Amino acid sequence: MKKIFLASLLVLGLVSTSCDNYLDINQDPNSPTEENMTPDMMLPAAEMNIAHSYGDYLRTVGGYFAQHYSQEFGTSNYLDYSQFNQSAVRSSSMYRQLNTRALNNIKYIRDYAKANEEWGNYLAATVLRAFTYQVLVDCYGEVPYSEALDLSNLTPKYDDGQAIYDGILAELDDALSKVKASDQVGTSILFPGGTAKDWIKFANALKLRILTRESGAKDVNSQIAALIDEDNFPTKDVQFAGCWKDEAGQANPFYLEDAFASYGASQVNIILNVALLNTMSVPSDGFVDGRLSAYFSPNGSNQYAGGVSGTNFSTNPTEFGVAKWCRPNAHFNDPVVLMSVSEINFLICEYYAKNKNASKAQEYFAKAINASFSKVGASGAEDAIAQYPLDVNNYKQAIGIQKWVDLSGYNSFEAWCEMRRLGYPEMSSVKGENVYNEATGQYHPELVEPGKLYRPIKCNPALTGILQRFPYAESSANRNQNTPTYPGDNAPVFWAK
Repeated sequence: MKKIFLASLLVLGLVSTSCDNYLDINQDPNSPTEENMTPDMMLPAAEMNIAHSYGDYLRTVGGYFAQHYSQEFGTSNYLDYSQFNQSAVRSSSMYRQLNTRALNNIKYIRDYAKANEEWGNYLAATVLRAFTYQVLVDCYGEVPYSEALDLSNLTPKYDDGQAIYDGILAELDDALSKVKASDQVGTSILFPGGTAKDWIKFANALKLRILTRESGAKDVNSQIAALIDEDNFPTKDVQFAGCWKDEAGQANPFYLEDAFASYGASQVNIILNVALLNTMSVPSDGFVDGRLSAYFSPNGSNQYAGGVSGTNFSTNPTEFGVAKWCRPNAHFNDPVVLMSVSEINFLICEYYAKNKNASKAQEYFAKAINASFSKVGASGAEDAIAQYPLDVNNYKQAIGIQKWVDLSGYNSFEAWCEMRRLGYPEMSSVKGENVYNEATGQYHPELVEPGKLYRPIKCNPALTGILQRFPYAESSANRNQNTPTYPGDNAPVFWAK
């Protein structure tokens, strides 16, 4: 069985030990042998599998589903996402990358580390495993877990999302109970040359996210309280940084995907959405969010204009050409952020708000927004706080809007998740076809209210609001008779019910 698993790693594209080579996840393997299969070799490969899927595909679709992005003039690559559509085929590559490659490599690391009592490596692998399963549950609701990653079982059962959340929390607690902060962790891109200290902090932050996300479905208040009392969270963003190169295949994956004309691509897709723009810039109030210019570049007229979900403006090329719109400020060396200090502070703020501790909630609300501004070197955090202030009696609204804006610059997938859970920004009665009429070309962006969403043009007819989940990935469902009946695009995952 050990040799069979080794063979599967070779087929799945394990990369060589060169740091540069880890960046190109599609490179052929250098024929690793059973003897040199160690966490030092395997951990960076698993990390890059996660970084590419999370930092590219999930950021992209999350941006469209969250109405951070709309579709560029003339092109149609992501027009379906702009209309809140997702297919079983479109997410299959991401599912394979995370499930077949990352989780299989992580399983090998965990098994090896446990057998050799390398508890630092065991924790690192467990954290990455929990992170990956959290992402998969948040996408699909149900995925194989208890019977997954067994090469002798080609039809594993799909586990309920709540059961998976409970399972990964138990795995994190088990790994934390075994490790000391001084335990060594092998080669890692996320925390280079370190001990288990940073992985312990990340594990605690990940537990905080998972517990908060399921808090509407299960009473986990005491567990969250214990984490906050311990106060052992990251003080810097958990991110893949300093590892990207200005070369095709080795740059930041989001930058690579939308090309930005740097590597010979002729097509661009992503532009600023009017919903986000009208929230970050409210002329009637004299408010302009200082992060707007950090997140997006001005258009050809040195102004900010946002597109509408559900169209690509191709019916009116004279007025709505490429120069009309604002592009994300993306760079080859941007980090892929797994969890930010601002997100951690928002989660702590939410705990205090739920428990009616207004002063503490306001303290962490301000900490979260200040961290968000500091991240991009912007000023004006106080203005942003004043524009969308926290009311502990309706904490979901302010936290939801402020978190949505914060995450729009670097992690739109988590924004889409939190929108489904918190219910904010909420969907207004405005329809995309009233904002932009494809037949006449009339454009009324002022109809989109600050802090609210709108229904896209030609929106997914199954929806009453935003998309709630992905259809089960074709790469899994087509070969597995145990795939459950898909509950539909409008059916919330367990934590959003």
